[in-house]
Amino acid sequence: MTDVRKGRKLVIVGDSAFAEIAREYFDADSPYDVAAFSVESAYLKRGTLNGLPVVPFETLTETHPPDEYEIFVAIVYTQMNRLRARLAAESRERGYRLASFVSPRAFVWDNVVLGEHCFVFEDNTLQPFVSIGDNVVLWSGNHIGHHSRIEDNCFISSHVVISGFCVIGRNSFLGVNATVANNVTIAEDNWISPGVVIMKDTAPGQLYGAQQPEPSRIPALKFFKIRD
Repeated sequence: MTDVRKGRKLVIVGDSAFAEIAREYFDADSPYDVAAFSVESAYLKRGTLNGLPVVPFETLTETHPPDEYEIFVAIVYTQMNRLRARLAAESRERGYRLASFVSPRAFVWDNVVLGEHCFVFEDNTLQPFVSIGDNVVLWSGNHIGHHSRIEDNCFISSHVVISGFCVIGRNSFLGVNATVANNVTIAEDNWISPGVVIMKDTAPGQLYGAQQPEPSRIPALKFFKIRD
């Protein structure tokens, strides 16, 4: 836990696992005090979460006004990141300032440009001349190579390698252990599944699926000569 001075009040929109995790990170390593969670009324199924109230998003300005509270939308890649983008835009329209979180355990070069409403987990490496758009999530352990650009509303999961001079188009998702080679542009609305290697530019709206390998015909216990 980092010794940070508190004083800014935050509402986390969402009540999923990401919302719980975001609350932990904001509490431990940010100037924010998390005051509540919020979800749209149709999805409001509980009154509290981990000791904090869960309040309707539609009436949030009445219970947690924008002149006192900021917002982070802790939604993952639902609807190709559009749900997170919509709720962030609606929050901004209501007058809320959108919060970001950058882990002190991430390596972020001093000329990196970071947009609004981003969440950067621990062990990310953001090299010189990287730019990150608005509403981007970088889960833990990614390498973002020099001179690369990640556009708005992207979700980069864990241990992704984005090499130098790459572009990741808006709304795209890159799965665990995906790799993008140098000088490659991922077009907007691409879904790159875990472990996929992209070697050349893609077209908009593409889905690159990973294939589950077939198991060996020899069972594991027999291969290792284990007898119970």
